[in-house]
Amino acid sequence: MTTYRARPVDPTALKELRSADDAGRRTVPVTDEEGGAPLRCCLRKSAPGERIALVSYAPLRRWAAGNGADPGAYDEQGPVFIHAEECAGPRLDGLPFVNAHRVVRRYSAEGHILGGERVEGADSTAQGLQNAFDDPSVALVHVRAVEYGCFLYEVRRA
Repeated sequence: MTTYRARPVDPTALKELRSADDAGRRTVPVTDEEGGAPLRCCLRKSAPGERIALVSYAPLRRWAAGNGADPGAYDEQGPVFIHAEECAGPRLDGLPFVNAHRVVRRYSAEGHILGGERVEGADSTAQGLQNAFDDPSVALVHVRAVEYGCFLYEVRRA
């Protein structure tokens, strides 16, 4: 059985995103009055009153740059929520954000999509990740929201 780990946005990337996002826009912090935003810096939902920012993030581009890959047309960026200031990072056991429909999207070492699987709930997500990593050509996995396709977190072999 393959072991894997959910990964938040890298601290170096977070530092950059808190200034300007991957689309080159200045980051604008706001106070989250209602809470419930899925934070990619600490892999939990925001609490009412927290300072957060919605930024454009290119997770595959950043991974590819660090791994000598060229994702070509698979390079994409999209909106993610982060804390506006540095936070403690994740404090979780298991997988975050599994209480709704998700897609487990598989990528090769070249940064190309190898397929995906729709999952719902913790057990289904864990099985989808195991299915993905049973394929030796899978280098990493993105867990994404079905509704908007938003990136939630990256998973790599541990």
